[in-house]
Formats: sequence, structure tokens, C-alpha cells
Amino acid sequence: MPIRFAPLRLPLRRRLQTAAVLQWVFSFLALAQCCLALFLLALLGELWLPALLYAAWLYLDRETPARGGRRSPWVRRWAVWRHFRDYFPITLVKTAPLDPSRNYLFGFHPHGVLVAGAFGNFCTEATGFGELFPGLTPHLLMLPFWFRLPLFRDYIMSGGLVSSDKASVDYLLGQEGGGQVAVIAVGGPPESLEARPGALTLQILSRKGFIKAALQHGAALVPVFSFGENELFHQVPNPRGSLVRAVQERLQKLLGLALPLFHARGVFQYSFGLLPFRRPIHTVVGAPILVPRTPCPSREAVDRLHATYLERLIALFEEHKTKYGVPLEKHLNLI
Repeated sequence: MPIRFAPLRLPLRRRLQTAAVLQWVFSFLALAQCCLALFLLALLGELWLPALLYAAWLYLDRETPARGGRRSPWVRRWAVWRHFRDYFPITLVKTAPLDPSRNYLFGFHPHGVLVAGAFGNFCTEATGFGELFPGLTPHLLMLPFWFRLPLFRDYIMSGGLVSSDKASVDYLLGQEGGGQVAVIAVGGPPESLEARPGALTLQILSRKGFIKAALQHGAALVPVFSFGENELFHQVPNPRGSLVRAVQERLQKLLGLALPLFHARGVFQYSFGLLPFRRPIHTVVGAPILVPRTPCPSREAVDRLHATYLERLIALFEEHKTKYGVPLEKHLNLI
């Protein structure tokens, strides 16, 4: 297949958008390793004392990712995130008001390969979350493993990322006075293996932990569907039962991380590479499902609320799908 090169003459704004997304992809794929290497080099070199003091501080600060993190309004408003938003572009859509006196649990769907929509909307102010939902503070949940890596954990916390373990969810949803939003990509890393253009498969039928957490704290549930999330990357074919899928699932069980073999475009050409395609992302925030506080919910109560959540999620998708490029005859595939 011939390589399609990018034009030599492009507006500066397009170059800045590409650079913004390039650094974001780098931060997902390699920044953690670079931070760890930098820390080890400092520890083994002349900067061993500052590195040792930082290591001691890490130990004292170890609970922070599960206690709301340490966000930085300055980092969330960096100009680079506006260029990142405009690359796709990403739009946050509000369908109903959310009372800031309550705590909320947002169920984000689909996971996609690199959860670009969740990051752009909930880890930056580029799409105007604070203006659309005044009084609410979003926290995107991420695997606890990433918060054990020096330097990297401080960077991701600055954007509002927090640990996805139970203690973290309990802390956010248990805050008196409300105003806290825990954002969970419900399908988790395994769902990223289903992400490819046109895919509408959600791993949700057996995912009920977030439902139980909402019941225990009386937090309102909000279905969120990000149209365009699966359009950003191709994947190496990995149908269920294939060798590729078997290896991916085995590694996911061993490492706790999914490893989708994704590809899209490059910096100077459009035929291959690890940059996402320029495809619009519309993240639609649905109406809240009010949940009564039930400290010890029964299995039946969890199942009933789970069924209600699925109904609301499907209704949200069906109401908005044609507006955002999904054919009328296509529907969600829940597994």
C-alpha cells in the first residue's frame, strides 16, 4: 500500500494539534518508564540524596492517590490541552443538570484504546467541564499500578487521575457535602481489546462493582457514552478464540494490563503509526439515576439497579447515535 504523506504546508494550528497529541500518546506509552529510569539514575548517581528524600516522601504520600489525589488547576488549564481537544475535536455534551450537593459516579463507555475522550473531558478543562457542571470536581479512575511509579504518579494526579481501588471510590463517594464525581471506564482494560472503528461492544453485563458502590454511598449514577471513541485506532485482528486474543488475555491476567496491538497514522504521513486518526469525539453525559443509600445492598438490589442503568445507557445511545454518525440500524452489543 502506498504511503500517504502529509502536506508540507499546513497551518501552524494543525502542527500544534499534532504535537499536543504526540506528547499525550508518549505519556501513555513511555513517560512512566522514562520517569522510573530518571529516578533510578538519580538514586544511583550524584543526586542520590534528593532521590532518597523523594523516596521517603513517596512512602509518606502513598495514600494520596486513594484519597482524592492532588490535582492542579494550572496543569488542567495548560494551553496544550486545547490543541489536544481541537485535534479530534472533542466535545462534551450536557443533557441534564447535575445538583452539586450530590456525589456522582459516571460510567464511561466505551473504554476505547487510550480513553482519549475521558482524558480530554475529565482530566483537563479544555472542553469546559467546570462551566457545564459548576460545583462538581471530576476524578478519572486509573489502575493502582500506575501510582506506584515515581514522578509519573505526581504528573497524572495533577490532572485529576486517582486510583481505581475500592478505597479510592469509597473516599470520593463518601465525601460530605457532595460535589465529587468518580469517573469509571466500566469495561476496563479488557474492553480496549474490542476497540476498533465501528465496534459497539461493551463489557458490562458482569460489571456490577460500581453499582454496589453507588448503592453503598447513595451516589447518583450517570451513564456517559463517548461517540467516536472507538474510531481513533485500528487493531491487529484479534477475534475471540484466536492466538493473538489468547496471548492478550493471558498477559492481561498476569500483568493486570491489556495490550491492544493498535495502529493508526504517523506524524508526517497518514498510512501507519501510533497517533490516533482525526475523528470527532462527542462525549454525552446522561441524566442522573438517583440512588438510595443502602450500606449493605442485597444482590437483588444490585441486579435491579444494574438493569436500570443498562436501560438508561441504551436509551442514551439510541437517542443520540444518528446525531453523531452511527447508522440507525446499529445497536450496542453488551457482553
